[in-house]
Amino acid sequence: MVKKAAALFLVCASMALCLSCGSTTNRFLYASIPGSSQIVAYREDPNSGVLTQLTGSPITAGQAVQALAIHPSGKFLYAANSGEGDVSLYTISSAGGLTEVTPRTAAGTAPTLLTMDSAGSFLYVANSGSFNISVFSIDSSSGALTPVGTAFPIGTDPLNMRLSPSGGTLYVTGQGTNTGIIEAFTMVQGVPTGVTGLFDTGNSPYGMTLSPGGNFLYTANKLDNSISEFTINADGSLTQLSGSPVGETYFGPIDIFINQTGAYMFVANQASSNLAGYSVGSDGTLALLTTSPFTTGTNPTVIASDSAGKYLFVGNQPSSGASIESFSLDVTSGTLSEVASYTVPGNPTSIAITP
Repeated sequence: MVKKAAALFLVCASMALCLSCGSTTNRFLYASIPGSSQIVAYREDPNSGVLTQLTGSPITAGQAVQALAIHPSGKFLYAANSGEGDVSLYTISSAGGLTEVTPRTAAGTAPTLLTMDSAGSFLYVANSGSFNISVFSIDSSSGALTPVGTAFPIGTDPLNMRLSPSGGTLYVTGQGTNTGIIEAFTMVQGVPTGVTGLFDTGNSPYGMTLSPGGNFLYTANKLDNSISEFTINADGSLTQLSGSPVGETYFGPIDIFINQTGAYMFVANQASSNLAGYSVGSDGTLALLTTSPFTTGTNPTVIASDSAGKYLFVGNQPSSGASIESFSLDVTSGTLSEVASYTVPGNPTSIAITP
């Protein structure tokens, strides 16, 4: 009897030790599939990066659902439906299930990009068809959206949109006559009040990211096969770093991501089917990792990470057999290792993960 009790104690202690070594917090990953007007939903194992598709996934979404954003509370998901000019609100259950709250909220023509401030007070919707950005305040208890003023014009088809960590400047990339451009808008209490400046960058700047501290901005320039590097000044204006842009030996850089610590950058090279990895210096300069590049599926187009920064997720857009890949990130070296690949019903254009 004593032996059995001791054995049981050891088993229980072993289980407790195992649980204490990892996280048991549920995280959920969602990806938009505009071709089939669906959202796929997975549980992410926070200890392995493995994805398990949720019951009922994929779910029917708005027409040509293009972009997703999750509220910092983890309670609400927003989806831009480019085919019908509106935004859907979904509540997120404790099991990751989505329930749409209707009616949908009207935006501009062909909304394709979403971003949110860190407090979750405002949602910004970039409308590719009407060349403007709609601003909505967010009810923290219900997630409901309320328009703030009228949509403000940007004069170009928005390719990417990012808000500075402080919320003081909104950056939008577009394509000019002969080069890419970055428009910087001054924000006051969540609303754009003026133009900080217009800055040249590389050709077709589809990718854009800011360093976690808000000191540097980078664009991935698809047609130049380059990365442009900028210092962000105190007023939100940009100064291009010496030696920028950085030419890549890979083709079609279309998305760009910096990890939570700001130590590493990864670039999705669509035409080379890989991720290029860089270390990021304290001065914002980039150095290619010796283990780079990291092979992906065909046509990697979108990169996302979980809140712990341990795993990266890549959406691949081949002519058939679209997928989402999971990679583990070695935070000491920046090396990526594939965990698994998951087939999805069409090309993913946006990936959002709960906190």
